Amino acid sequence: MSEHVVVPEVDVDELQDRLAGGAVLLDVREPDEVDEVRVPGGIRIPLQSVPERMDEIPSDGTLYVICALGGRSRAAAEFLLTNGIDAVNVAGGTNAWVAADFPTESGPVDGAGS
Repeated sequence: MSEHVVVPEVDVDELQDRLAGGAVLLDVREPDEVDEVRVPGGIRIPLQSVPERMDEIPSDGTLYVICALGGRSRAAAEFLLTNGIDAVNVAGGTNAWVAADFPTESGPVDGAGS
């Protein structure tokens, strides 16, 4: 049995402050969701690819994890925490970010395959 991991959480207002201070964001949504709308500057790795792409995930400092609403990012943050990465879930996810009228990007990311 695995032990229960307490996943720290921030809301999008706090995320905006943290990103302004240079925090790193990991977006674990599917590529089509990310192309539709995203928080600028995040690393994009779909949830199911996180375990095999750990080498692409920064392990120094706090990593903020976002999805659409907060469920997938909570799962990803829990996985990252059990693997030694200081991960924080973003409550409300990208939907809350958009609802707060914070800056977004959309469209394919340069260099990304379809």
